[in-house]
Amino acid sequence: MNDIKVMNRAADNIRVLAASMVEKAKSGHPGGAMGGADFINVLFSEYLVYDPKNPEWEGRDRYFQDPGHMSPMLYSALALTGKFTMEELSMFRQWGSPTPGHPEVDIKRGIENTSGPLGQGHTYAVGAAIAAKFLKARLGDVMNQTIYAYISDGGIQEEISQGAGRVAGTLGLDNLIMFYDSNNIQLSTTVEEVTAENVAMKYEAWGWKVISINGNDVNEIRKALDEAKAETQRPTLIIGGTIMGKGAMGADKSNYENKVSTHGQPLSAAGASIEETIKNLGGDPQNPFSVFPEVAELYAKRAKELEAIVAERYAAKDAWAKANPELAEKMKFWFSGKAPKLDWEAIEQKANQATRAASATVLGVLATKVENMICSSADLSNSDKTDGFLKKTHSFVKGDFSGAFFQAGVSELTMACVCIGMSLHGGVIVACGTFFVFSDYMKPAIRMAALMEQPVKFIWSHDAFRVGEDGPTHEPVEQEAQIRLMEKLKNHKGHNSMLVLRPADVIETTVAWKMAMENTATPTALILSRQNITDLPAKGNRYDEALQAEKGAYIVESDENPDVIMVASGSEVATLVEGAALLRADGVKVRIVSVLSEGLFRNQNKEYQESVIPTGSKIFGLTAGLPVNLEGLVGANGKVWGLESFGFSAPYKVLDEKLGFTGQNVYNQVKELLA
Repeated sequence: MNDIKVMNRAADNIRVLAASMVEKAKSGHPGGAMGGADFINVLFSEYLVYDPKNPEWEGRDRYFQDPGHMSPMLYSALALTGKFTMEELSMFRQWGSPTPGHPEVDIKRGIENTSGPLGQGHTYAVGAAIAAKFLKARLGDVMNQTIYAYISDGGIQEEISQGAGRVAGTLGLDNLIMFYDSNNIQLSTTVEEVTAENVAMKYEAWGWKVISINGNDVNEIRKALDEAKAETQRPTLIIGGTIMGKGAMGADKSNYENKVSTHGQPLSAAGASIEETIKNLGGDPQNPFSVFPEVAELYAKRAKELEAIVAERYAAKDAWAKANPELAEKMKFWFSGKAPKLDWEAIEQKANQATRAASATVLGVLATKVENMICSSADLSNSDKTDGFLKKTHSFVKGDFSGAFFQAGVSELTMACVCIGMSLHGGVIVACGTFFVFSDYMKPAIRMAALMEQPVKFIWSHDAFRVGEDGPTHEPVEQEAQIRLMEKLKNHKGHNSMLVLRPADVIETTVAWKMAMENTATPTALILSRQNITDLPAKGNRYDEALQAEKGAYIVESDENPDVIMVASGSEVATLVEGAALLRADGVKVRIVSVLSEGLFRNQNKEYQESVIPTGSKIFGLTAGLPVNLEGLVGANGKVWGLESFGFSAPYKVLDEKLGFTGQNVYNQVKELLA
């Protein structure tokens, strides 16, 4: 163990850097970063095991930070490890800087997750701990790492913390250690003004080991971490009572600690003195962006220690690989992030089924062919048909992660974030399912998956008003439009931030799953029907024809020189086929286009787009969602029949008739368009 004086000096160095970053940017949150500096210093200088030369080493410990606004603390600690320069810290929150206001995932710089909405970050840690258990069950001690998380008062208050706490306790994630920075101060109030709960008792009720300490005391932090590392049955919550704005001073050297005002603005804006604060912490106000010599020595010593620790771990890994060459190859492939090779055409689908049933068929194959895949459901596996996967494996339970199914319970947001955490850990392919209408609960997580470019597969069944008797509470209308916006939103690489697919029949569902599994760069949505759908017509091999869906949209069938182009996705394509028969009987020449993904279609070259939907054509669109789903394709000369209100409670065939989703109404609308 290092000398206490040096450890305290290092924590003060982090405080100086964090406060100075916010001060220079004239924006940010210094107080929490200053209070949490002791814990993060102990963790990074004495406990966290990683390879400074190989940040992507799959066997590393992982640190997930929940309060993203405390990024100055994380950047400062990482700067002491050599991951950031002083100049980069001084550019906090500026254009082009690697130190944005909230951390963004960057494994090479030691940042495991993008932190934004409170509560999500520590839930990713729960997912990473599950992924580590899953991989350890298959690969052995080569995946024997610890997952650390850091949470604040705000994260504890966010409702998702209940789901994360319940899941981690139920599954006995003893490889998860979470530090709760309990400082009783938040952005606009003290904690006691908004909650009177006993946090320790709450986590104990969920099955956690709980340790309460002075979170600014090095020895107490060490003792708690040692105790947590020795725990073999439960996740551990370390409740660290810390001092908000520790070390902050006024110009008259008055105490500015434990104030709400220092939470979310520069110290000077809160009335404190940045100069006196830096002096109080042993720094130089004229040169605040510097590492104290003894602190540089402390972290250089840790780098040497890590060299020895990692060398030992690599030697054990090499011995394991020689003894288990097949497993070693699997591990290498799983962590490559590459898509598995599968014979998609060989998957046999029953004719005229619901696309959720077709998805179940594919999932049954994936469960047996893709050994590193994990599937999840929010207590709906027999309805969203993720049970196609579950029937070929079994669920995770405490002490047994040999299965590959995560029963999340009724908690869609928690499930989504846990699955994102599994993906962030690496080495696994993750899918999760629920009803499409409940994607509303998941939007904050979907957005973060897109921002972090995590290839989670979101399976959403019961895709439209045809849920029928359940009524408008369960009938998605506006949800498709909301999710499809993610295809219009570009990620930092300039690509569509999400792939959204709504297949039109069972074979298209196979192809959609192929596209989802081969999409290793962004999240994918699979939007699936509850009701059976008539298979689309085929001239030859339906699978070969459906493969055209990989371009986002394709011609299902077409007359020569069509009078009208009819476009739809999902079950509405089959309705267009019914309408086309009536129109052709009337001498109208038609083309039917299935549009799984407008975003993907728009990425194709102009020649292909024109060959499918020529400019100037008369275009009719049919969508069970808002008309805006197709208005971009249909254009000013066309017409969209959609749903512009909430649904109604009735059997779905009655709703089809009442709401105009029939072949006859397609005929009527197209005739009116062509008149």
